[in-house]
Amino acid sequence: MKAWPALLAGVLAAAPAAAQAPHYQSSPERRTVVEKDWGPWLGPFRAKLIPSLMRDFGERYLYQPANAALPPPRAGERRVVFLGDSITDRWNLAASFPGKPYVNRGIGSQVTAQMILRFHQDVIALHPQAVVILSGINDVQGFLQQETPEQIEANWETMADVADVHGIAVVFGSLLPVNDYTDAARDVVKERHPDELRALNAWLRAFCARRHYVYADYYAALINRNGLMTAAYTSDGIHPLDAGYARMAPIAARAIATALATHPRSK
Repeated sequence: MKAWPALLAGVLAAAPAAAQAPHYQSSPERRTVVEKDWGPWLGPFRAKLIPSLMRDFGERYLYQPANAALPPPRAGERRVVFLGDSITDRWNLAASFPGKPYVNRGIGSQVTAQMILRFHQDVIALHPQAVVILSGINDVQGFLQQETPEQIEANWETMADVADVHGIAVVFGSLLPVNDYTDAARDVVKERHPDELRALNAWLRAFCARRHYVYADYYAALINRNGLMTAAYTSDGIHPLDAGYARMAPIAARAIATALATHPRSK
């Protein structure tokens, strides 16, 4: 009988050592990243944004009320969703396409990975016949997420795959050119090098041809002889002014018309 207390004491003594045994983990340890100095405006904006992104990286909360209030398409309505970052967010679709049932779902500063997360909510659930995707310029900068060209291309392909499954015609807008002609655009070309933009656009054009999507070539319409965005079309080197959107609108209109005319579901 006296052996049982001794045995129990031995088990209890061994318990702390067992609890301290290393746990199994398949993945490597996370890296430590030294934060970049993003400057006096982007730095505070990024610091404010990150806690919110930790709750909802796709920022799906932004359009939830608008989506809930949007009625289903009427009979015969050819709804089109414009999905993108701030270049789409700032595009007044009602002014550029009066009377058209076009829905703006752009969010400033977003990268392609965030658009994948909200694609179901902000595109599929709205039952459009076509989606116009304009994304990738923030991925190139690396403001929220650093990605290789191959990762950006994979994200484009993922959005297209989801649209295909749900019978939605796809239009991809080219990345826009950039410039550094003003103080506000001082670092733009350095962070979004034209060679990289041209290479990504070449891949996207070929991808659209291979998959029978429509490619809206905004780049060619906005570029100058130096390979940068024409000064009259932007004041900050990235975002179009009204004159820039006026150049883009007919290109988008033709691309949408082609996509709707050739997509099986839209005929």
